[in-house]
Amino acid sequence: MDIFEKCHQFTRADELKEAGLYAYFRAVEENEGPVVKMEGRDVIMAGSNNYLGLTAHPKVIQATKDAIDRYGTGCSGSRYLTGTIDLHIKLEEKLAEFLGFESVLLYSTGYQTALGILPTLVQRGEYLVGDKENHASLINGSLMAKSMTANFIRYKHNDIADLERVLSQISDDEPKLVVSDGVFSVTGEIVNLPELVKVAKAHNARILIDDAHAVGTIGKGGRGSASYWNLTEETDMMMGTFSKTLSSLGGFVAGPERVINYLKHNSPALIFSASPTPASCASALASLEILEEQPELVDKLLANSLYMQKGFKELGLNIIESETGIVAVIVGDVDKALLFWRKLYDRGVFVNAFIPPGVPPNMSMMRTSYMATHEKQHLDKILDVFEIVGKELGVIG
Repeated sequence: MDIFEKCHQFTRADELKEAGLYAYFRAVEENEGPVVKMEGRDVIMAGSNNYLGLTAHPKVIQATKDAIDRYGTGCSGSRYLTGTIDLHIKLEEKLAEFLGFESVLLYSTGYQTALGILPTLVQRGEYLVGDKENHASLINGSLMAKSMTANFIRYKHNDIADLERVLSQISDDEPKLVVSDGVFSVTGEIVNLPELVKVAKAHNARILIDDAHAVGTIGKGGRGSASYWNLTEETDMMMGTFSKTLSSLGGFVAGPERVINYLKHNSPALIFSASPTPASCASALASLEILEEQPELVDKLLANSLYMQKGFKELGLNIIESETGIVAVIVGDVDKALLFWRKLYDRGVFVNAFIPPGVPPNMSMMRTSYMATHEKQHLDKILDVFEIVGKELGVIG
């Protein structure tokens, strides 16, 4: 059998395109934050992870341009050799200070960060214990560690009793790392960090929290889930990304200086990859400075999210409540969810259609997400369109 045969047999995307229900890879032609241009028309964006709306901020744009003028478009090497510039070091130091950790190390993407940390830190015979609904990057990083003969065990989603069950089956003397999302990217749920810390520490396990969707959205001034629970000192490590609130591209891990130093000199994903571009670092640094100067943006984001949750519930829609910028609206059936997405889009609202296997069966949803820069007229338009489409499709009674 030809190895390409499975590629020819995959026709689901073509069928959805033919039916006009293909919700993915839609091109954005202009982006001003809450409103974007798609297929030549203005569309309210309610599906972006640009939570603070900083991708179009004049300070971020200017910093990015200035970095290109000074450093050029790329670093042409890995951090390990010729690819380090002073912006990398400045951003690492600034993040460490902001987040309250000893040290920070940058990676070129958020996804690569997980692949860089887990197989490097958790090695032969050691244990990696992860939430079943962790982000794909954490799962794949864990599988990489497993392929190198580490032990990988998953516990039920946000279920501390099940985490206790798993850890109690491992000797307290065995090296182990518990890994969880801080904010789960599909539902906006926040990790039960107080109980996770309590159980992990009782079994001599270290903790790594992925705050990709938490930095800039929860915690004191947007400092993430450990700050949200006032547990920064009890959280061994955290990782994050620049592709959301920090309006750029790249990732980072924060933790004890000795651990970061070890990763810096042993992580293949760092050593054998080109370093983050000057433009990426400059835009992330400028965004971080804005977050420090304007912590009220975090409050505005939450206010927008709560406004939408209240509106959705008043319409009779089934939602997953959240204290983040993510609000999931449950539709249920896959075909109905894709049609729901299309009707929203046709009426000028873009959201993300999440269907199995990305969500459990009968849990297909409109994963909506909000920005600090959404204004009331944007939010009310989204609610109006959801009401129209919900009634048309029988999702609202």
